[in-house]
Amino acid sequence: METSRASGMRRRGSKAFAVLLASHVYTAPLPVFAQQAPSQPTAAASTAAPGLFSTSWSQPQRASEEVAGFEAEGVNAENGATESGETTASGQAAANGATPDPTTVTGSLPATEAAADDGLARDEDLLRQNLPEGKVDGVGAGPLRSDEDETGIRLGSFILRPSLSQQLGHERQKTASGRESRTFSETGLKGTLTSDWSRHELSVTGDGAWQETLNGEGSDKPRAALDARLRLDLSDDTIVGVTGNYNFSREDTDDPNALAGAAVQSGVNQYGGGLSIERDFGLIRGSLSGDVTRYQYSDAELSDGTTVQRSERDRIRSTVTGRVTYELSPALMPFVELTGGRIHYDETLDSAGFRRSADVYGAKAGVMLDLGEKLRGELALGHEQQRFDDNRLSDLKALTIDGNLAWSPREGTTLDLALDTSIDPSTTAGVNGSVIHRLTASLAHDLRTNLVARLTGGTTLTRYEEENSASDTTAYLAGAGLTWKVNSHLDATADLNFERTHYETGTDSDTLTALIGLTAKR
Repeated sequence: METSRASGMRRRGSKAFAVLLASHVYTAPLPVFAQQAPSQPTAAASTAAPGLFSTSWSQPQRASEEVAGFEAEGVNAENGATESGETTASGQAAANGATPDPTTVTGSLPATEAAADDGLARDEDLLRQNLPEGKVDGVGAGPLRSDEDETGIRLGSFILRPSLSQQLGHERQKTASGRESRTFSETGLKGTLTSDWSRHELSVTGDGAWQETLNGEGSDKPRAALDARLRLDLSDDTIVGVTGNYNFSREDTDDPNALAGAAVQSGVNQYGGGLSIERDFGLIRGSLSGDVTRYQYSDAELSDGTTVQRSERDRIRSTVTGRVTYELSPALMPFVELTGGRIHYDETLDSAGFRRSADVYGAKAGVMLDLGEKLRGELALGHEQQRFDDNRLSDLKALTIDGNLAWSPREGTTLDLALDTSIDPSTTAGVNGSVIHRLTASLAHDLRTNLVARLTGGTTLTRYEEENSASDTTAYLAGAGLTWKVNSHLDATADLNFERTHYETGTDSDTLTALIGLTAKR
């Protein structure tokens, strides 16, 4: 009896060895099978690399199962297992007197579930032109773009990031009429609304501040800005852009167009909109855009309470701009740009009897630089001209210098430079307007992970034609500030700014402003 049983086990072992040898002989010469794994990996393999064993070759698997069946048959014969040659983890555990583990993994997880469990990006994200927004309060999927994406409020397919600031400030001014100071409070509201779409993008940015004088003399300076941009990805090579914006500010008493002696200067409302299309032709990229801007001025208030209408300055500026860019390399792209348009005043004649409407012409050439996050920007030189309808007003011409540069010499340090040239038409009798050249710079450095130091500086040159050069002004601005990030939802800020305006004829004016406050953000 014992001899026949041993003989049977030897025959089964020989058959198993023959099958195993045949499987190696027929599969080893084929390299493709060396990259495949069994479709039913062990629990350890499934845990280590989920979703990686979804492809297999069935014949080696069946051969392995057959070998396992022959081997198990001999073992199970003594343990009372079935004659089919199949064995399971629970059966083996029962044979050894152990309790089966209900959590034992006997196969691979589905690829999508395994990827999600490991925090891997979703497959559909690879086809998106816009990365999904980061998780908000644990809702939403997709990789985070930055630490800032941890904040925000999800509104359907949009992310809203609002902030509310409250500051207490003190301002001291020295002008030709004397010295004055005031203490004021400033309440600011800022926010961004960004879409989270697989294609196209809509972003809306708002910023506003209201001042209230608490003590002393001086004029409040409210401001507001709203900007909306829609990008439509018609194809991989064609992009359409739609923009809309609104700005409000109050004219400064130092402005050459401001009303002398006014207690409250005119408020400037600026509405704008535009449409653009950009097409990529390989090394050449072309764009065509149209913009319309409306300027509207409110009444100014004198010290005796009377008002002076400033509506004669209301106008609409409409321009069409074309640009052609050539890609010498991804980092260096020269371009040329042409602009034509019209400035139309609501009133055909101003209070002095001049026709201020004019045609606008402009041309510039420059270069775009893109060296990644470390250095990028553009610089252009050009010429702009306004030709008035009234022959008594000479053409207003300007050599334009425009550009911007963002430089990060090291991690945690950023430097932003901006150059801008604009033409500001005037309503003063016999004066066509002025050319304004503006240079601004801002430096930010992380002293610590939660402490940021800021420096700002700039100068603004306002130049008239030679016969009116006595009205030329030069303004200088310098500032310093600190931002302490108390936590992800609260910042403490402190700022000190100094501004000096130098007049070609007259007494210079100085303004020193100190601000301290808190900013709550979501």
